[in-house]
Amino acid sequence: MIGAFARGLALSAALAACAACARAAPPALRDGDLVFHASRSAQSLAIQRATGSRYSHMGVVLHRGGRPYVFEAVEPVRYTPLADWIARGQGGRYVAKRLRAPPDAAQVRRLRAQAERLRGKHYDLAFGWSDQRIYCSELVYKLYDRAMGVRIGRLQRLREFELDDPAVKAKLRERYGARVPLDEPVVSPASMFDSPLLETVASG
Repeated sequence: MIGAFARGLALSAALAACAACARAAPPALRDGDLVFHASRSAQSLAIQRATGSRYSHMGVVLHRGGRPYVFEAVEPVRYTPLADWIARGQGGRYVAKRLRAPPDAAQVRRLRAQAERLRGKHYDLAFGWSDQRIYCSELVYKLYDRAMGVRIGRLQRLREFELDDPAVKAKLRERYGARVPLDEPVVSPASMFDSPLLETVASG
């Protein structure tokens, strides 16, 4: 009886460990998938409130050596292992989306080529639209636009966002002082997340 009980405990522990491994394993995503989460950066709250979205950061999945990575605009623009990227978000939560007409092999090659042109760029704290510095949603928007002629989300002017929120006002003062570029073109993670061109394929 004691032996059977011990074996039962061992089996339960093994099943629990397997379940934990399954939860920890990154989802099976494809090259070109877009991933979204709420980052833990100092500007995350301001982005969420300005855009009315829980998601403040995003990137695009590209495999390297058979492993999934997220190509993202942080400091600098770089590849991050998918599992690390997911773990870095608030609560480990994320959503992955895919074009309803996913990129084919040739289009993925063009996405990779465009990624290499922007790799190593510095992060753009001022959210400008030039390629001199790049922020997260700008990076993904430009990759798809330049590689495939597909524009995910829509360009807006900074003035169109919710700028009266106290957290947003404080971040604008920190970044721009009294000269906020209200007419600067901006693409937000929220706009891309809501694009009808995309469908959700995974979340956690």
